[in-house]
Amino acid sequence: MEKEQTAAQSAGLIYGLNDHPPLKDTVFAALQHLLAIFVAIITPPLIIAGALKLDLETTGFLVSMALFASGVSTFIQCRRVGPVGCGLLCIQGTSFSFIGPIISAGLTGGLSSIFGACMVASSVEMLISRVLKYTRKVITPLVSGIVVTLIGMSLIKVGISACGGGAAAQADGTFGALHHVGLAALVLVLIIFFNRSSNRYLRMSSIVIGLIIGYIVAWAMGMVDFSAVQSYGGFNIPIPFRYGLSFDISAIIALALVYLITAIEAYGDITANSLISGEPVEGETFVKRASGGILADGFNSMLAGIFNSFPNSIFAQNNGMIQLTGVASRYVGYFIAGFLILLGLFPAVGLVFSLMPEPVLGGATLLMFGTVAAAGIRIIASQRIDRKATLVMALSFSFGLSVELVPDILCQLPETVKNIFSSGITTGGLTAILANLLIRIKE
Repeated sequence: MEKEQTAAQSAGLIYGLNDHPPLKDTVFAALQHLLAIFVAIITPPLIIAGALKLDLETTGFLVSMALFASGVSTFIQCRRVGPVGCGLLCIQGTSFSFIGPIISAGLTGGLSSIFGACMVASSVEMLISRVLKYTRKVITPLVSGIVVTLIGMSLIKVGISACGGGAAAQADGTFGALHHVGLAALVLVLIIFFNRSSNRYLRMSSIVIGLIIGYIVAWAMGMVDFSAVQSYGGFNIPIPFRYGLSFDISAIIALALVYLITAIEAYGDITANSLISGEPVEGETFVKRASGGILADGFNSMLAGIFNSFPNSIFAQNNGMIQLTGVASRYVGYFIAGFLILLGLFPAVGLVFSLMPEPVLGGATLLMFGTVAAAGIRIIASQRIDRKATLVMALSFSFGLSVELVPDILCQLPETVKNIFSSGITTGGLTAILANLLIRIKE
């Protein structure tokens, strides 16, 4: 126990990993974490539902299940159930990385195809957790950086489409109208303004504040129709396989690659979390913790698919929150998990957010996706960029962005092949792995 306290103190923490903070401190720390992740959890289902033109009730249910699945996943990570979980204050939520391939799968096979592919492909990440030391030779930081950058770049297209009004505006001819673009710009400017504040609470809440003000302005402009909802009451009972299951090989392959990258990202996040929490970042304890965390990442994504939600991943932003609050106690994670599960069980939460106009969401997500791309560039910049690395990057970005910018280049290919390579993340990621192996194998 003394050893743990010394480690926590040397890491500059108020409460270490296995400390039990007083209830007041625990709830306050949990609410701060919740503030940092709430928008990030509900955004992917809102974007996917918008792209697939799903009705209000389905959208609301998907948002609720995203919160519920994130709560269950967070509890498993923090508690460590058998070999599953890292046992750190590690928060899981719906991942942005899968949005592109999920939308492609949904457009061809609907929700049943999405959940089927998410569940089957999650076995890739679970497998990687068992052979971690070997996969790190294939998925190098350069490859990870390229894929993360491509994820951000591919999603910017989704963000800017939402800023213009989304699919509904394209259908009624108002796409890009001044009131859509102006509303998105207002949200974007507000987020930047509050994010630059010297007050840490305003900075942490910048996205939430931007969305709330944007929502109110949209309502004042008559862009929010509360009458479309029949009832805000009741209770959401998580029903496994509510939308059925189907299996499309091209969707499974596309998602499997993203799971591959997510495993490496999870390893990085667990390393950072261990470091911040004053825990070892090498040796047997750490390897066990990293393997358990990555196994939980895959297992929780499979669990999310069962409960009609999308793949989960470890949220890096919560590592910053541990530093900010000085609280690394995993017991705080149990409260965060409890709050998320409660929010997911009440349909009112999901329905209120499903009414949010796309330009409001677009203003926030455009910045978020740009941040994802910037994070990828930072990973690449941390590596030594020689002639061979430049060639790997050139090939990966050329192939990845070409199918995003000119999707018709694949129109003559068989349907299965076309579905696999229609995502720039999949095409660019596979190119990065192969090019890295072939071009740099002699190094």
